This record gives sequence, structure tokens and C-alpha cells, in this order.
Amino acid sequence: MAELRVEGDELVLHLSGIEKLEAVHGDLRAPRSAVRSVEVLENAHEPADHGFKVGERLPGHSEVAVVRADGQKLFAVVHHDTPRGVRIDFDGTGYDAWIVGATDPEALKQVIEQA
Repeated sequence: MAELRVEGDELVLHLSGIEKLEAVHGDLRAPRSAVRSVEVLENAHEPADHGFKVGERLPGHSEVAVVRADGQKLFAVVHHDTPRGVRIDFDGTGYDAWIVGATDPEALKQVIEQA
């Protein structure tokens, strides 16, 4: 399962080996200074339900994919056992947002905001 961590001046989304295969993508990194906002999502699957996807997607079950919709580029990693999650919006990175499923999205949001 993906793990979101603060490492120095970066926010790093570590993907498992299987997630890397599903998404055809490696780990993601973004400068902490690029974080514009962090929002808790009750349904983290919903943002990946629209647009063009590259990666694995089983609607309402799991999404591990790059999603392009409404002029935005998102990366989503959400599984059936983590339907809640966070949306992290960025300025000046290769992605407009990351959608990350989490067992405790409130705690994850707090870690990101305190960093």
C-alpha cells in the first residue's frame, strides 16, 4: 500500500511494487513549498471516476492511476480498504493534485500541514 511521508523538504508518495506496475509509474516527489492545500475526502475514489486514466482502475474498488480531467492532471492511489483519503493540491509541479487513500486521513493531513 502507498505511503505518504515528509522527507526533508519534500513530500514523497512511496508506491508498493504492485502499485508501480498498476500505475506504470514510480514514486512521486514534490517540494513541500508547492503544497497549496490539503483536504480530507470522505470518498477518495470519486476524483478518479472522471476523465482519461492511465493505470489500474476498478470503479469504487481501487484506482492507481494518472487521471486527466477538466484540464488537470491528478495521481490517484486509493484502495477498497482505504476509501477515505486526502487530496493534496500543488502549485508548480507536474501534478495538480495527488489523491491518496488513508486509514486516518485527518492525521495524515495534520502531518502534512505541520511539516
